[in-house]
Amino acid sequence: MKSQAEKGKEFRALHERDHAFIIPNPWDPGTATLLEKLGFEALATTSAGYAFSAGKQDGAVTRDEMIAHVSELAAATDLPVSADLENGYSDDPKVAAETILLAAEAGCAGGSIEDMYGRNDQRLIYDHESAVERVSAAAEAAHSLDFPFTLTARCENYLAGRPDLHDTIKRLQAYQEAGADVLYAPGLANIDDIIAVVTSVDRPVNVVMGLQGVQLSLAQLSAIGVKRVSVGSALSRAALGAFMRAASEMHDHGTFTFANDAISFRDLMEKFGS
Repeated sequence: MKSQAEKGKEFRALHERDHAFIIPNPWDPGTATLLEKLGFEALATTSAGYAFSAGKQDGAVTRDEMIAHVSELAAATDLPVSADLENGYSDDPKVAAETILLAAEAGCAGGSIEDMYGRNDQRLIYDHESAVERVSAAAEAAHSLDFPFTLTARCENYLAGRPDLHDTIKRLQAYQEAGADVLYAPGLANIDDIIAVVTSVDRPVNVVMGLQGVQLSLAQLSAIGVKRVSVGSALSRAALGAFMRAASEMHDHGTFTFANDAISFRDLMEKFGS
């Protein structure tokens, strides 16, 4: 297995290339292994995908549970792993910084801190000053490590029902100045808005795809300057969608045609055995 320093350097270098890369989001060691075997270069965890796998709503996972999860996932692959650390599991900047250090100790090459707290109908955004203070504390912790740990700062305006492009750019610029290595505003669906964000900052920008109604390709995103493309919980939701359709077929019709589309037992044995 590669050392954490090697993974950290590899992960940082991916953001410095002249084209974008996809960083898919597994939710357990098995899916991480499959994504590595498919040839992806790095992985990112998904707080929602993991929560769903644990039978919980997004946001209901504790910090201890999440750190144990990212540790297990990072140990399952030789690829760099960036951890979705939600809001750092506290309003306190010092605790957010501590969460970054715990993710690094767990084997991650990077991690993200967002400016939203609460979930579902209670999605709230920290005031500008508090949000910047939290990113600054997280960046100080990340950059105190003895290997390159890539900190992603997330502006959650769009996911919180505040589609304010001006404020989103203002916040991302402030997070850049506070020390973030990568910037991310999930929920941007308009290519013009994405261009506006990319051209307004001097850090690599992550964009999430896999949202309903958003159909931009890796080539399109790369051409406008995006450096990293993630899919959030989309892979886990796709898997759960297939699961629910299969379960509903059995329950409602007593038939089993879903198995025709399932990956074969032999193929999975080969994937996990090599």
